[in-house]
Amino acid sequence: MVQTVSTSAAPRAALVLGATGGVGGAIAAQLIRDGWQVRALCREADLATSRWRHACAAPHFVTGDAMDRAAVVRAATFGDGVAVIVHAVNPPGYRNWSSLVLPMIDNTLAAARAAGGARIVLPGTVYNYDPAHTPVIDETTPQNARTRKGQIRVALERKLAEAEVPSLILRAGDFFGPAAGASWFAQAMVKPGQPVQSFTSMAREVPHAYAYLPDLAAAFAGLLAIPERLRPHEKVQFAGQWDATGTQMRDAVRRVVGKDVPERAFPWWMMRLAAPFGGFPREALEIEPVWKHPMRLDNRRLVELLGTEPHTPLDNAVAATLAGMGCIARTPHAADLALA
Repeated sequence: MVQTVSTSAAPRAALVLGATGGVGGAIAAQLIRDGWQVRALCREADLATSRWRHACAAPHFVTGDAMDRAAVVRAATFGDGVAVIVHAVNPPGYRNWSSLVLPMIDNTLAAARAAGGARIVLPGTVYNYDPAHTPVIDETTPQNARTRKGQIRVALERKLAEAEVPSLILRAGDFFGPAAGASWFAQAMVKPGQPVQSFTSMAREVPHAYAYLPDLAAAFAGLLAIPERLRPHEKVQFAGQWDATGTQMRDAVRRVVGKDVPERAFPWWMMRLAAPFGGFPREALEIEPVWKHPMRLDNRRLVELLGTEPHTPLDNAVAATLAGMGCIARTPHAADLALA
């Protein structure tokens, strides 16, 4: 039986784990703009507050670690408690998934129970599926992960589905946005901190799903605004920016910067050579099939709930992203987009 949130918990209070990251920060910012009380657990609260980049008040940062169950429970139950816990934490650089991912969700589950049945909110991934045999994903698609990371994510979602507290999984493609530093866009496709000189394609002319973080955050907030319409364990797909040709993201970057920057291929061959030595190349190589095979997210359930999916035109989203990365000048228009 799914536990309903205690009536003593603040109905629009949320705890965000991972608010110093791209997706967690975007969700926290959107909830704050929508009038939620947001607290955020992080390792250094003062530093996180000083580095808050979004165009809204910072959340109430409290010091703690997502691997420390007592700290997560304290953050979720302090005062009147919270109705929602956003679980947006992942090991950095794809490292240590096997030892960190599942213990972290166990801590979040413990905190949700202690808070009287808070709904756990999870940004879902496409790693749960075999890219070669899953061209379209909806909430009924069997999870047939072939990689270690994917199997861990499947186990994580199974824990949520079997828990007695409610959950919401909103699955999306590759993140990009003005504050999405830990993304393929910012770490591989375009070099941050300088004018755009080239665009690195992860897989030329292969369709791919991207998620602009402000749009994704708006979808999360919209769903959390209608808890009475959500299933106890709701799974929703975010269509995002579907690059149907595998060239639309490149072309948008070219339009925004106003020049035909050269396209380069990501050196997967180099990852394969270095993978036996471990580290990032080995971890990243597991993700290669996600880029080499199209996987589109079917958002019919999201549209059923919200009426429409939040969607920024691609060129505007790319302009805001490049401005946030320091690749183009922060014109008033670009700055407004970057901080939205």
